Order: sequence, then structure tokens, then C-alpha cells
Amino acid sequence: MSLIDLLTGNTGNQVADQAESKFGISRNQIIALLAVAAPLIISYLRKKSQDTKEAEALNNALDKDHDGSILDDVSQADARQDEGNSILSHVFGNDKQNVENQLSQNTGISIDKIGPILAMLAPVIMGYIGKEKQQNNVGAGGLGDLLGGILGNASNQAQGQQSSPLNDILGSVLGSGNSQSSGNPLNDILGNVLGSGGGGNGNPKQQSGGGLGDLLGGIFGK
Repeated sequence: MSLIDLLTGNTGNQVADQAESKFGISRNQIIALLAVAAPLIISYLRKKSQDTKEAEALNNALDKDHDGSILDDVSQADARQDEGNSILSHVFGNDKQNVENQLSQNTGISIDKIGPILAMLAPVIMGYIGKEKQQNNVGAGGLGDLLGGILGNASNQAQGQQSSPLNDILGSVLGSGNSQSSGNPLNDILGNVLGSGGGGNGNPKQQSGGGLGDLLGGIFGK
């Protein structure tokens, strides 16, 4: 399963429906948040995996807690919110508040709900990574390449989906910030993440002229 499949398939839609029911936020906003949060989390983890100890810790966490079963039973996402919050605190560290503030501003989800919704999404994203790890038989030393490959493949797939429903959702939720970009909001997200995340599996960073570009530039441009 590609990252695009996760975002647009049954799992992404079921999580969006569940979060919409719980938080009273439109499912389009939830899907847009997932489409931004997933590559952000994956990119942060890829950076962390460059450190041997972090890579070992991530590998152990994936083996122990993230076997991918959540993708077939998204009801786990609600039950694992506390775990999701711990995941976000570890992944983003001191950037967590900044990430939440900027995601709130760009998606229109209120700041008091953005954290709990992200905490609901985080175990799903980790479950996806864990499943990919298992299927590709990857150990700690190969996690950086695996995560970079996930992002790179998603970027390549997004380039061929200029008029996909996901891009329409992202365009409507994220607003006019992409008006000066390639016309493909998802590819702009991935381009910014890959361009600033380092490694050889991505495309050059794309500036999207405010809005989403400022969001990603503010998070990664340190």
C-alpha cells in the first residue's frame, strides 16, 4: 500500500468519518490534515533515524506496538489517543506546538482540537509504517531508506494525479496558498517535505507561494 492509498483508501476515509463524528470537524478537513500530517511525521522520523540509537528505538517501537493491525480496525485510533499524543511528543519534540499552531491555521481546525485529532491519526500513520517495515523486511539500519522511499513514491504518484479528489479536498481546505504552485497541492506538500528532509529519494523543494508553502517552510526551514 502506498502512502497515497492510505490517504485516499478505506483506512483514511474510515478514520476521517470516525474523527468527524467525535470532534464535529468536517471529514474534508480531517483528510486534509492527514494528508499533511502523514508526510510530516514520516519526514521527522526519517531525520531521527539517521541517529543509530533513535533508529533502534523506532525499530523496537514498530516491532512491538505498530504491526499494521490498526489499518484493518480503525476503531483502535480512538482508543489509542493517549499513545498517539506520546508519539507526537517524541516525533516533533520542541516543534510540537509550532506544528500544531501552523496546522490549525492552515486547515481551519481549532487549536483545542488539532492536538487530539493528530493524536488519533498518529497511531494510524505508525501502523502504516510498521506494516511497510514488515513487508519489506527492514531492520533499524534500513529505516531511513524505507521512509525516504515512502515519501519519494508518494511524490511520484501525486505528480500523476493533478485532478484527484484528494487534491480537490486539499485545495478547498488549504485555500489559495497553492495558487502560485504546480496546481497539485499534494505534490507541493511532498515536495516541501522531501526538499527539506534531506536524502536522495525526493524532489527539490517547491515553494508554493504562501499558505501551505509558509507552513512547511516554517516547520522545516530551520
